Amino acid sequence: MKAVYKVDERLTFELEATDQKGIFAELSSIQEIFGESQCGKCNSHDLKFVVREVDDNKYYEIRCKKCGAKFSFGQAKKGGTLFPKKKDADGKWLNSGGWLKWNAETKTEE
Repeated sequence: MKAVYKVDERLTFELEATDQKGIFAELSSIQEIFGESQCGKCNSHDLKFVVREVDDNKYYEIRCKKCGAKFSFGQAKKGGTLFPKKKDADGKWLNSGGWLKWNAETKTEE
């Protein structure tokens, strides 16, 4: 079974699985990682994917080109898959759906 899923005008995925459940699982994975279509801070659709490396660790983010906010992804310890970071280190839900922006006055990401 094959399917084509269009996230937006720039990003389309071709999926293949043996049954509906497999297609469903593939779609779920794609939507979880690539489903962010606008900035949670300024609502801009002008986003870019960023991978940066610090001390041999890779960090995966979506950044807003307009306001500079970022949406970060964590990496599963097993399998290395990505997941959206929507909670803080204490397990509390982040504001703006996980989008963070540096506040120079408080010197924190908010």
